[in-house]
Amino acid sequence: MREPASPHASIPVFVPHVGCPQRCSFCDQHAISGAGGAPSPAEAARLCRRGLEELPPRFPRAEIAFFGGSFTAIPREEMIAFLEAVQPLRRHPRFGGIRISTRPDAVDMEILGILRRYGVRAIELGAQSLYNKVLEANRRGHTAEQAAEAAALIRNGGFELGLQMMTGLYRSSPELDWGTGCRLAELSPDTVRIYPTAVLRGTLLAELMARGEYVPPSLEETVELCARLLELFEERGIRVIRLGLHPSEQLSREAVGGCVHPALGELCRSRVFRRRVCRAAEERGEAPAAILVPPRELSQAVGQKKCNLSWLRRRWPGVEILPQAGLERGFQMRFQSTEEVVPYAASGH
Repeated sequence: MREPASPHASIPVFVPHVGCPQRCSFCDQHAISGAGGAPSPAEAARLCRRGLEELPPRFPRAEIAFFGGSFTAIPREEMIAFLEAVQPLRRHPRFGGIRISTRPDAVDMEILGILRRYGVRAIELGAQSLYNKVLEANRRGHTAEQAAEAAALIRNGGFELGLQMMTGLYRSSPELDWGTGCRLAELSPDTVRIYPTAVLRGTLLAELMARGEYVPPSLEETVELCARLLELFEERGIRVIRLGLHPSEQLSREAVGGCVHPALGELCRSRVFRRRVCRAAEERGEAPAAILVPPRELSQAVGQKKCNLSWLRRRWPGVEILPQAGLERGFQMRFQSTEEVVPYAASGH
């Protein structure tokens, strides 16, 4: 039910809008990142050094992450200046590598060679959708084919591959979003980020919504779809390292619609748990009397404001969700007609 913990912390360096050839329908990187503008290479290096020195003891290492723009689309001299500025930190005992995010149409063998020389170990692609009509409608400026080609180059180049997708975009649908998830899984990424669309003030999506031409999905629709996507990726052994935008005061001020919820990941994982419990009971053909979960996952199983427990009790009156000492993963079910306790794995059963 819980995603595996990342072995490293991350020190993010936001470079909003740097390298982007055009502005996508949904994009306001300043509101998303909370950054006022791109730092200089020297400022980025100071930020990263401070992050490594102040790293909490529970994290053995931290990776430096250049996010927020299209890093490999930055003018070559500027990109190399950022990478050179953090090179001395590679000798730091808590340095865990360099991660960058970029566009699918800004990746080629020459760029990968530069990134490799400067210690980049992970590359994330903002694929967003793998349907060209959705990409075109949202002014992405690249194709689904370019995303697949760039993913193959990254994997074959020995880098960790991360893919990012969005749900609820203009001209998309739950069916197309599910299809994008399935196609991303076929590209065998190491990690995935799922970003339900937030409608930000001053963007094309805000204009389309104001005119009634775009209606963002509801929170319930988003949770149901993202729970299915979580299961899809987890069953393929693909880590979902982010679900939803990082909450901030600036994001809350600028969002005029769409899905901006501070605990979206928790809601979706609670829904995954509920779906798995229901499937297990249906396959057994019997109502459960109690569902036993790892103690650290009790709140997630019960759900926010006990939403899961209330929903399950409407279906099976009197059912309990209880912590089970010694249980580390998955869940167990005790059924009404017998005292037998049946174990179920964390992913599927």
